[in-house]
Amino acid sequence: MKVRLAKYIADCGVTSRRDAEKLISQGAVSVNGNVVDTPVFFVSDDDKVFVHNRQIQPDTAIQLYMFHKPINTMTTVRDPENRKTIYDVIDDKYKHLKYIGRLDFKTSGLLLLTNNGDFARKMSLPQNHIPRTYIATVVKHKKSGLDIARHGVTIDGVKYRPMQIDVIDDKTLRIMVTEGKKNEIRIVLKHIGSPVIALHRISYGPIHLGKLKVGEISEIDKKTIDLMLKNL
Repeated sequence: MKVRLAKYIADCGVTSRRDAEKLISQGAVSVNGNVVDTPVFFVSDDDKVFVHNRQIQPDTAIQLYMFHKPINTMTTVRDPENRKTIYDVIDDKYKHLKYIGRLDFKTSGLLLLTNNGDFARKMSLPQNHIPRTYIATVVKHKKSGLDIARHGVTIDGVKYRPMQIDVIDDKTLRIMVTEGKKNEIRIVLKHIGSPVIALHRISYGPIHLGKLKVGEISEIDKKTIDLMLKNL
């Protein structure tokens, strides 16, 4: 299967796709001995790709990292409104990584990054029921409202699965979901009369944010990755 040259370079872990396009336009990339100066170029695994005269090849081993996403950052490569993205925060050597699922602009906490697109897709599929745990700060809450969310609810024709909700105090909840619909927690809590003030993810499957500082990245060990693959 052929892929765009910039994607191939990014998948090899050299740099981000955007920066790979810059390398191509600068004449720093050659394929099978010929310099390529246009990003509209496709290659396969049979082609020999060189960057700055060094041959590159995709890394087939799955790499997985946890990232402590700051608030007010978009989980995307480019934002049409020019808001700060996670790729403006992370170090250049990680910019080729793909995010697993998303955290919205105002949500902080654990975001997983990987070099493997297929693994990222499987980790995000609702049918795999991978638990994600959040700490939500709300305006207020009542048991009757929380019980609605605990049993599942349909809002504007969209069904939301039951949430596991533990009360920490009068304005703080620990919430576990397994579906990952867009803005799921914010929508459901607003519906039950408990609008979210702040939302912070602390775990995704077996991976816990722990004491990782805001903006930092930590690599996940192979044993944990193998466990996750086994459960997909």
